[in-house]
Amino acid sequence: MDPNGSQWIPGSAFSPLGERPMTKDNHLLGNFELTGIPPAPRAVSKIEVTFDVGYDGILNVSAVEKSTNREKKIQIQHDQNRLSQEEIQCMINDAEIYKKDDDLQHERIVAKNALESYSYNIKSSINDNQNSSKISDDDKTKIKHAIESTLKWIQWNGLAEKDEFEHKKKEIEQRTRAHKNRNRPTNRFS
Repeated sequence: MDPNGSQWIPGSAFSPLGERPMTKDNHLLGNFELTGIPPAPRAVSKIEVTFDVGYDGILNVSAVEKSTNREKKIQIQHDQNRLSQEEIQCMINDAEIYKKDDDLQHERIVAKNALESYSYNIKSSINDNQNSSKISDDDKTKIKHAIESTLKWIQWNGLAEKDEFEHKKKEIEQRTRAHKNRNRPTNRFS
C-alpha cells in the first residue's frame, strides 16, 4: 500500500515457451507496477492484461485496473531479455520432459485455489449483513472459525497434494452447509 492509502500490484511478463504452467519455469521478460488502485476485498479488483507483439518483434504489455482505468505499459525490445534459439529449444524440450509433472502441479494448484476461493467467498458472505441475516450469531461464529481454520491450514500446507485440498474443500463445504441449512425455514406439510 502506498502512503495515500491506495494499493499497487506488481506485474511481470514471462515468455511462455513450451507452455510451462509455473512462472518459475518460464523466462522473465520484464516487470512493472500498477499503482493507485483503491483498496478492495480479495478478488474484487479486476485487472485486464494485454500482450501485443508487433511485426518488428517488439512486445507491448499493458495492464488496466477496470474500476479506475489506471494503466501501466511496458515495451520489451526484440533483443531485450530475449533468449537465443538454443535456449528456446532447450525450454521447449524441458516442457515436453516435464509435461506430466507440470500437469499434476497445475491440478494441485487449481484444487488449492478452489479451496481458497470458496473459503474467502463464504467469509465475505458471512460478513455481508444482507446475506447473513438469516444465520444465527452462534452459527456465524462457528462458520467464521471454520473458515479461519481452513485458511490457516492452507497457509501451513501450501504444498499439500491435490486430493488433500479437495478433501479439505468437501469438509469445509459440509461444515458451512450444515450451519446454513440449520437456519433455513423448513416446509412441513402434513
